[in-house]
Amino acid sequence: MNEPVITLEDVSFRYEEHAVLLDINLTVHAQEFLGIVGPNGSGKSTLLKIMLGLLTPQKGQVRIFGVPPVEARLRVGYVPQFITFDRNFPINVQETVLQGRLGKTRLVGGYRREDHRIARQALEEVELGDLGKRPLTALSGGQLQRVLIARALACQPEVLILDEPTAHIDPKIEEGVFDLLKRLNQRLTVLVVSHDIGFITRYITRVACLNRTLVCHATSELTGSMIEQLYGGPLRAVHHDTLLHTH
Repeated sequence: MNEPVITLEDVSFRYEEHAVLLDINLTVHAQEFLGIVGPNGSGKSTLLKIMLGLLTPQKGQVRIFGVPPVEARLRVGYVPQFITFDRNFPINVQETVLQGRLGKTRLVGGYRREDHRIARQALEEVELGDLGKRPLTALSGGQLQRVLIARALACQPEVLILDEPTAHIDPKIEEGVFDLLKRLNQRLTVLVVSHDIGFITRYITRVACLNRTLVCHATSELTGSMIEQLYGGPLRAVHHDTLLHTH
């Protein structure tokens, strides 16, 4: 198998006295489509922040392309939770996507012609090529989510990380977003956090089950009893392979 894109070794994290993650081990290889699932408060967003270098674990090691996350940031595209993005900010679609070029372009003098070309290409890839001049306030929820994905693509990443990309979006729109992510997965490694374990398993290649300190062990079948333990209630069982371990 190819070299790992992301590795976490014995990673633990706590907020003051509250343990959120305990001894997490994870290996993600190029062009995987990994789903990270778990109930509210299970540590999913914290795990993403550690991968992005926004948080530092108290224990363990994190490597992205073999280096610490802060050194690999320009190779990773991030799509935050939909509800945390202020859609009322007076900015249009093209300007929003151009934000993805920050860090990849010059610091003074404005965006280059190449930056505009890459932004337009990203909009084409998410099927919004004709909406560049439209203000964010005029977009539907599904369109805005695609704009945020295009912004992440504008940094020309090798890994795309998304935090609850279809929360508060109509199920039919959700399917379109995941169809898009599946196409992007043909050239990118994709990690997506989701509550909807039944839905995302139609798209992902592996699933990581997280509930604070509990991570599912390697298995080819996620049983109903595992799901009940994870969520505290019955959900649809799915089949998959995972390289995650619990200690």
